[in-house]
Amino acid sequence: MTRTAHDLVLEHFTWLGGHADVWAVFRDAEALEAVVKALAEPFRDAGITAVCGVESRGFLLGAATAVELGVGFVPVRKGEGLFPGRKSQRTTAPDYRRLRHRLRLQRNSVRSGDRLVLVDDWIETGQQAAAVRDMVEERGGEWAGCSVIVDQLGPEGHIPAGPVRALLSFDELPAQPDAP
Repeated sequence: MTRTAHDLVLEHFTWLGGHADVWAVFRDAEALEAVVKALAEPFRDAGITAVCGVESRGFLLGAATAVELGVGFVPVRKGEGLFPGRKSQRTTAPDYRRLRHRLRLQRNSVRSGDRLVLVDDWIETGQQAAAVRDMVEERGGEWAGCSVIVDQLGPEGHIPAGPVRALLSFDELPAQPDAP
């Protein structure tokens, strides 16, 4: 029996110290391959010219998904890390921890007429996706939406993030154990 990306994520998912942990997916070759293929699938025939990914898991999943789609990768950095050249930047609205993030995208990485999808492990508030969408559109690119492992937004949150395709919803995850 072939296990689906959905099943493999659930098999590898755990709660650690009150935090969701999907890192074990990266360690298992079968799970990682299935997840990358599943993240690419909804956008395979959507005319995507590049995949965006926000540091750090978005870098890993986004780059792998870009390879799967046969397109380039556009990194989006958080904070102050080295990132040469002229940049577009946005500061997000507060996230679930009430933190704001400064996101940066190299201006020359998105061209007029590009069609981009954002790939990440999780979408909770949609604030990072909305900020990346704004930068892509500012550079003349077209926003195709998001492809994520876990969607915690719910339907009403998809509007600022654009179309969201997810391998599973937050409600499908095992219950978080009581905090110590």
